[in-house]
Formats: sequence, structure tokens, C-alpha cells
Amino acid sequence: MSEVLHEAQQEFWRAPSPTVAEPVAVPETALPAMAEVCPRCSSEFLLGSRFCHTCGASRPLAVSPDVRADAAEFAGYWEHAVAEVHSLVTRGVETVAQIRVPGWLHYLHFHEIKRWIGLPSASLIAFVIGMACVAGALLVGLLTAKTYVDWQAIQFYRAEWLLAATASFVAGILLKRPSKPDGE
Repeated sequence: MSEVLHEAQQEFWRAPSPTVAEPVAVPETALPAMAEVCPRCSSEFLLGSRFCHTCGASRPLAVSPDVRADAAEFAGYWEHAVAEVHSLVTRGVETVAQIRVPGWLHYLHFHEIKRWIGLPSASLIAFVIGMACVAGALLVGLLTAKTYVDWQAIQFYRAEWLLAATASFVAGILLKRPSKPDGE
């Protein structure tokens, strides 16, 4: 009987009684603005949630079919580009393998220098860094100074390079393993 009344108060458990049936236009492809299933754990998102209640992943936006088609087309381009780069790299490796190297070049290998000097790897690396800093201090001296302030700045840079070299040499000494006595 309550459906007959025109101004009946709407209660929350009852559907509203339409007074005039108007046709409602529903779009055929109504896409939700947010994804319905978590891409990480495949559980459904709760209504209105921004995060997955199972794994805590953020809720991504839904992807339209047009965007999916564009992504598939881009993936095809990407696979083609990766194949091209792979073929270029393999051709480059084959070309480099054909190059002949002089015989004396093996003396410049890291392990050969390590064996020749007799330092462990960490100390040798610190020694090389220290030598590079000394070279930097010498190269800073090539700068020309036009004023007294420029000359002071150059000397300051040189002092910084030498301080870095000293720190590197000290690190190399501290990283060197103690040598064993001859009796043992």
C-alpha cells in the first residue's frame, strides 16, 4: 500500500518507487575509472578503495582497449628494436674478436700488475687512485693565473688533490695484509 502514496518517505532498505518511468540512456561500453582486480595478487578491490586489502598494492587506473592496442603495437616496435640492437652487438663482438692484440699488452692486465707489484687488490686500487690524484695535482699547475686570487685558488685546488692522494695512499697501507715472517 505504501507504493501508492506519492510523497512517501524513502526508507533505506526499500527501493524507491518510480512515479514516472523514464528511459535511462546507459552507455554500451561503460569502463570503470579504476581497475577491479589487483594486478599483483589477483584479488578484487573493495568498493572505493585505493589500495588492495590483501597485498597493499596501489590500485591502478583501468586501461581502455585503445590504450591496450597502442601498448601492443609499441611492444612490437620494442621487440623489433631489441632484436636489431642484439644483432648489432653480436656483429660487434665478432668484429672485436678478429682484432689482433700486441704481445706486450698482457703486461697491462690488472692481475699481472698486481702480481708484479705484490699488493692485494684493494691496496692496488687505492695506489692507482692516489697516483691519479698526484697527476691531478700536477695538471692543476698547468692552469695560468692572471691575478693573485686566481693563483691562490689554483694552490688550493693543488692542495686538495694532494690531500686526496695522501688519503688514498694511507687507505692502501691500511688495506695491505701483513706479510708472513720467513720462518712460518
